[in-house]
Amino acid sequence: MEWYMYLAVIAAGLFAGFVNTLAGSGSLITLPLLMFLGLPANIANGTNRVGVFVQGIVSSLSFRKQKLYEDKGSLWMIVPAVAGSLLGSLVAVKINERIMELLIGGLLVFMFFIILYKPEQWVRDHALAITPGRRWLVSVIFFFIGIYGGFIQAGVGFFLLAALVLGAGLGLTKANAHKVLIVTSLTAIALTVFIISGQVKYMYGIVLAIGQGAGGWLGSRVAVSWGPRVVRVILLVAIMASAMKLTGLFDLVVRLF
Repeated sequence: MEWYMYLAVIAAGLFAGFVNTLAGSGSLITLPLLMFLGLPANIANGTNRVGVFVQGIVSSLSFRKQKLYEDKGSLWMIVPAVAGSLLGSLVAVKINERIMELLIGGLLVFMFFIILYKPEQWVRDHALAITPGRRWLVSVIFFFIGIYGGFIQAGVGFFLLAALVLGAGLGLTKANAHKVLIVTSLTAIALTVFIISGQVKYMYGIVLAIGQGAGGWLGSRVAVSWGPRVVRVILLVAIMASAMKLTGLFDLVVRLF
C-alpha cells in the first residue's frame, strides 16, 4: 500500500469513528474503502472490526470518564447483544449479503420517520423507569441486534439507539454512551471469530484503527458538548444516506444527475 493510501485509510477511519460515536454506520465508509484497496468482501468485513473495536474502547473510556454509564448497570444489555453477535458472526458467510442490505435499507427508512415524527423520544434528558417485563423484551431485541452486528456491523448503532431510547427509555446522550459500550462488547466477540477464521488483515486493520480511535474520542466529546438535539440531526442525515446507499438509490441518483 502506497504512503498516501495509508493517509486515506486514517482519514476515512477518523470520519467513520466520529460518525459511529454520534450516530452509527461509519462502516459504510470503511468497508467500501477496504474493498477498493483490494480486500475480498469477507476479509474486509473482518478487518473492519479492528478499527471499530479500538474506536469503541476509546469512546467508551471517554464516556465513562464523563459518567454517562455504569458498567454493572449495562450488563443486562451487553450479555444478550454479545450472545447474538457470536451467532451472527458464525453464520456471516452463509447469508446472502445483498438481501440483507435491502432489508436493512428499508428498516433504516422506517426508523428515519420514527425519529422525524417523534422527536420528543430522542431529545429527552431523563430516563424512564423500566419494568422487569419490559427489560426482558428489550433484552430479546438486543439479542437480535447483536446477530446483525456480528454479521455485518454497518448500521448496528442505529438499531441499538432505537432500542435504548424507545425501549430502555434513555435520553439520546446517555443512549449514545451505552450504544458504544454495547457495540464494543459485541465487536470483541465477532472480531475473535473473524480472527480464528483467518479473515483479518492486520496491517489494514491497525492503520484504520488509528483513525477510528481518534474519531471515536472526538465524537464522544462532541456528543456531550453539542447535546441531543444536534446529535438527532446528524442521526437523521446519516440514516437517510445509509438507507440510500444500501438500497441502491444513491447510485441511481448519481446516474440521473
